[in-house]
Amino acid sequence: MPELIEVVFNLPVDRRFTYAVPEGLEVRAGMRVTAPFGSRRLLGYVVADGVQAPPGLTEVKEILRRVDQQPLFGAEHLSMAGWLSGMYLCTLGEALAAMLPGGRREAEVEELAWEPAAEAEILLSADQALAVERITAARDGLFYLYGVTGSGKTEVFLRAAAASLARGRGVIYLVPEIALTHQVVEIFSRRFGSNVAVLHSGLAPSRRLAEWSRLRDGEARLAIGARSAVFAPVRDLGLLVIDEEHEGSYKSGTTPRYHARQVAMHRARAQGAVLVMGSATPSLEAWHSIREGRLVRLTLSQRLSGGSLPEVRVRSLAGESVPLSRPLIAEIRRTHDAGRQTILFLNRRGFAYFFHCRSCGYEMKCRSCSVALTFHKQAGRMVCHYCGFRTEPVAACPECGSLDVGYSGFGTEKIEEELARLFPDLTVRRIDTDAVRQRGTLRGLLAEFRSGRIDILVGTQMVAKGLNFPGVKLVGIVLADSGLRLPDFRAAERTFALIVQVSGRAGRYHPDGTVVVQTYMPANRTIALAAAGRLEEFYAEELENRRALGFPPFTRLIRLVFRSRSAAKAEQAAEDFARRLEPARGLEVLGPAECPLAVIAGSSRTQILLRSVEFSQVHGATRRALSSFSPPAGVYIEVDVDPVSLL
Repeated sequence: MPELIEVVFNLPVDRRFTYAVPEGLEVRAGMRVTAPFGSRRLLGYVVADGVQAPPGLTEVKEILRRVDQQPLFGAEHLSMAGWLSGMYLCTLGEALAAMLPGGRREAEVEELAWEPAAEAEILLSADQALAVERITAARDGLFYLYGVTGSGKTEVFLRAAAASLARGRGVIYLVPEIALTHQVVEIFSRRFGSNVAVLHSGLAPSRRLAEWSRLRDGEARLAIGARSAVFAPVRDLGLLVIDEEHEGSYKSGTTPRYHARQVAMHRARAQGAVLVMGSATPSLEAWHSIREGRLVRLTLSQRLSGGSLPEVRVRSLAGESVPLSRPLIAEIRRTHDAGRQTILFLNRRGFAYFFHCRSCGYEMKCRSCSVALTFHKQAGRMVCHYCGFRTEPVAACPECGSLDVGYSGFGTEKIEEELARLFPDLTVRRIDTDAVRQRGTLRGLLAEFRSGRIDILVGTQMVAKGLNFPGVKLVGIVLADSGLRLPDFRAAERTFALIVQVSGRAGRYHPDGTVVVQTYMPANRTIALAAAGRLEEFYAEELENRRALGFPPFTRLIRLVFRSRSAAKAEQAAEDFARRLEPARGLEVLGPAECPLAVIAGSSRTQILLRSVEFSQVHGATRRALSSFSPPAGVYIEVDVDPVSLL
């Protein structure tokens, strides 16, 4: 009788499948294999070896190939996958696929090389020293390092990591985006050398597997990476760090839709480790947990390196004919005359994002999504930023033939062109995913900016986070209110954090930083409080709003999106599912209703929101309904526990 193993697959099929191992081949739990599945050959994950054949099973297929020489995961990871599966209502195979190298791949982002350099001894401030003492004295627990931008949070994280490693315990350090990983790797590699392993889904699969193996085998004990690094197989885990905890990128956008913060909390409790989160703008959930005493707050109250918080001025765009206001234009000139540099931020790529006909009102939208196409002038294309559809720009209205057509709105490409017109004597460069596609471009642009050869850097969120340049005096936020118009209960929180974080790029080394916040809504409370740096006041007001409206952190949400090529099928499936939901105490069902973005990539989307003060109520009701519901052919269900976006 051949040896039998149990295998799970990255499929929405919640069961284990029994396979036979070919004679002469050793396969153990924790390895990956290729196995026949119907007419397909699929990559599977071995979750048990040496098992008995299930009753009534008469024929057992053999696996086709063993992928790994050694197990990739052990009992600890299998237990974590089980928790992930239960928490986020996915299958065990889907959970393991998200955790292990060689799963789905995100778009590769350039890694910046670093040059080793001698480090000067850094003296800690009193606040930093107290934070390090509190963290390193603990053997477990949850901490939050709250400090203004430039207050030295990274050095606290470094000292805490050094203390954990000195005790023989491993460390996981998370950053919100792949593009920021290089800066953290540079800093930590100088301090800890070959003990550092980089682990994120932007790496080539072979390199990611090699780094995973180094951690699994104990050759490296400190894992650095974006969201998926929270699953790193670090031996004897003693410390987890989540830098810029407020960032939405810590939430997965594909099944399982896990949040790295929740996974880190689970790992810390399960493995007796310390979790330290940090940000100048904590998420509202984290801030509420601090107030409730579930997180220990550690505060860094002042900027280091000789800097101070910048002066922030709000400027109205009302009456302006160009996207850059006269006060901002004047400030850019003054900044250059003083021998300093400017960063301009706009969270929208392209040249213009709204093509319309003034005669008949036609709007040029994506053929597969319910969103307007964005004009990319340099590429000469109209582009959908959701599905990637591209088409030629038009000179006449496709509906009525009128030539009275035009573009509205502005993106980074438009700002770059406007700056070149206004400041022909200055060097202007743009950083966004369109401008830095070629390998080496991002590294070169940042090196030029650091050396002072670029006067103005304009870009999207790539210039908003992690950049720390001594020459920057002025930061301009070109349009602060664009995010406030989104139909999402987190819109104010995101806008507030963005203004504070972008403003933090100015005046980090000199006490003369200036921030100009442009907006069509200068009287808006969120913008006013962000500009004034009144964080605690904003959080208190926003928490009261959330309490009154019944949104997190005072309730828990589960969002189910039913998508199909047929809008009628998606709507009918959502209605059928809603009828299966069992009444439960305190459970509120919102919908079914069309999603704010009703069509993406040709799929119509209908959503149901489940809400309850008690997580067990909303989670249990969803789990029971899902277990008894099979969507009709052509309908797919996306399950999002604790969604960060409702678009």
